[in-house]
Amino acid sequence: MKTQLLSRLEKAKNYTLAVAEMMPEAMYDFKPVDPIWNFRELLHHIGYGIHWYGDNYLKNKDTAWMPPVPTVDKTATIAYLNAAFAALQVNIEHMTEDSEIINGVYAALDHITHHRGQATVYLRSTGIVPPEYIY
Repeated sequence: MKTQLLSRLEKAKNYTLAVAEMMPEAMYDFKPVDPIWNFRELLHHIGYGIHWYGDNYLKNKDTAWMPPVPTVDKTATIAYLNAAFAALQVNIEHMTEDSEIINGVYAALDHITHHRGQATVYLRSTGIVPPEYIY
C-alpha cells in the first residue's frame, strides 16, 4: 500500500510542480476574477493543505486550519510546495496501514488534484497551455 501511495504522491508532486513552473514569475499574482485567490495564493493553499492533512491524518495531531501568510514569489512558492510534498512523503513512509490514515492520504491527494485543476485553468486563462498530464 505504501508503495502505491508513494507512487501516486510522486506523480502528483511532479505534475503540480510542472504547473507551478509554467506560470511566469510576473503572472504569479494573476487571478481570473475577483474575489478568488491569485495563482500564488492558490499554490500556497495546496502546500498548506498537504501539511494540514499530514498533521491531522498521518500524525494524528489536532491541527486547526490556520494557514500562514502566503509565500511572496514564485521561488518561495515552489520551495514551499517542495517542502510540503517532502514532508508528506516522509509521513507516508512512516505511517501504519490503518484505514483512517490511508483515507487521509487519499483526501490529501484529492485536495491537491482539485486545486491543481484550478491552477491549470489559471494557466489557460493567461494563454499558457498546461503541461500534459501523465498518469
